[in-house]
Amino acid sequence: MESPAIHRQRRTQLRSEHTMLKAVIFDVDGTLVDSVDAHARSWWETLAEFGHDVDYERVRHQIGKGGDQLMREFLSDAEIRENGGRIEKARKDRYMRRYIDGVRGFPKVRELFQHIRDSGRRVALASSAGGDELGAYKEKTRIADLVEEETSKDDVEQSKPHPDIFQAALDQLCGVRAAEAIVVGDTPWDAIAAKGAGLRMVGVLCGGFDEKELREAGCIAIFQSPADLLARFDESPLGA
Repeated sequence: MESPAIHRQRRTQLRSEHTMLKAVIFDVDGTLVDSVDAHARSWWETLAEFGHDVDYERVRHQIGKGGDQLMREFLSDAEIRENGGRIEKARKDRYMRRYIDGVRGFPKVRELFQHIRDSGRRVALASSAGGDELGAYKEKTRIADLVEEETSKDDVEQSKPHPDIFQAALDQLCGVRAAEAIVVGDTPWDAIAAKGAGLRMVGVLCGGFDEKELREAGCIAIFQSPADLLARFDESPLGA
């Protein structure tokens, strides 16, 4: 016979599983657009410019965090205070000048968004990119008319893996509770941030992060890409 505590836990789980999904919140870099390597290379080159010889793969693994959080992995607090602003500006200038034009949207992003909207759910974006980058990505994926709300690092005090960006997106989706929304992202930092905001996350592998790491960070399901998520929509948490 179940104890009262276990019975309450099971009832809570069942209520959560049967809560109607009202909104999907998407990360952008590595989830909707193929930009992770471009971001990694721009950071790696910029850190080298400022005298820091760091391993490229270590840099790549930090993509998905905001720049303020990424720099903490490689620079001392003193250097961040002294040069952090200049490094971030140089990195962004390099990315916008050399790399963003070559970034492409993943296949079937617009079709996935349209399907979500047709199913009666709302769509929001929550990105560690700046607002100007986010605008470029919406053009590349042709989703501007399908996005109801959006947040970027410009709108919050702390970037991923802090939950602020996802919390801000949820707050903009008036009338939607955390249990009624799902995040789609590609990095463990997305999953940690989503969990911090009380949100579940579906992971995609197109950003290049390992499935095991995504699951350990809290993803409830894993798909290869937006196209795979669309193809298997009805069996996914988005179609449940």
